[in-house]
Amino acid sequence: MSRVPQAAGLGGAELREAVRAAEAALTLDSTEAGALVRRLAAPPADRRWTALVAGGGVVMASLSSKDPSVGHLDLLAVHPERQGRGVGRELVRAAEEWLRGQGATQARFAGNPPCYAWPGVDVRYTAAACLAESLGYERCHVAWNMTARLTTAHITTGNDTATAELGTADDLALLAEAGVAVRRADDGDERGRVAAFVGEHWNERWAWEALNATGLHYAERDGRVLGFAAWGSRPSWFGPMGTAPEARGLGVGRVLLRRCLAEQRAAGQATAEIAWVGPLRFYARAVGARAERVFWLYRRDLA
Repeated sequence: MSRVPQAAGLGGAELREAVRAAEAALTLDSTEAGALVRRLAAPPADRRWTALVAGGGVVMASLSSKDPSVGHLDLLAVHPERQGRGVGRELVRAAEEWLRGQGATQARFAGNPPCYAWPGVDVRYTAAACLAESLGYERCHVAWNMTARLTTAHITTGNDTATAELGTADDLALLAEAGVAVRRADDGDERGRVAAFVGEHWNERWAWEALNATGLHYAERDGRVLGFAAWGSRPSWFGPMGTAPEARGLGVGRVLLRRCLAEQRAAGQATAEIAWVGPLRFYARAVGARAERVFWLYRRDLA
């Protein structure tokens, strides 16, 4: 295997090779594999990260901005024609060495918000989980996504999975009676105002996602932002979203969620993954979403 480049960026021939490997290897994410590589290659400006490309594979790694002693293995993909030859193992070891050089004392197979590919290792990528465990990583957490069905194309008779109800007319009328308006943030000033609200009530990671989302919707009353929902910051997924305490119970979250999912459907998506879910009941009731994708998060101390 050739020497793995220790470059801090990814472009040109290396980017094309990384995309090819990801599109071939990431069979559960094949339609967005290239977009994932490109998204990870355009993280927040203050992120320290690297992309190591060699032997028909790619690993992308970064340091946590919240705790720079923690390093993340953000993406690992080896072209099927090169699997079984130790390429993945060598890429992980090279990424660990880069992380050590940056001062990290722990490495994780776990998403590094706000710019990430997955919360952890999808349990169906069995080879990746086996590799992590063989390299001494221990399972430390479990996360999950929910799926909302946006069309009836994949629903057969007898399947109890419902298509998401995305109507908002009645809810919007009730919100209007309460003095609440719901809008799409289309320009930079609007996005900046919503991102400021997100940073104040939650954190700067969510604020970055709001600024970089494909679609961003928000609710306001008397010029004050009350809630937001975003999609596409992580390609094709929904999230994050949140409602200020003063507006909870009005139905703001349901409207914002449905407006985002309607946009995703209009963009051609048959389903929408709701990322890194906490409140299962809310999404199940609001749009009939089901918990369908489970991720194992791994960690290992770097000696």
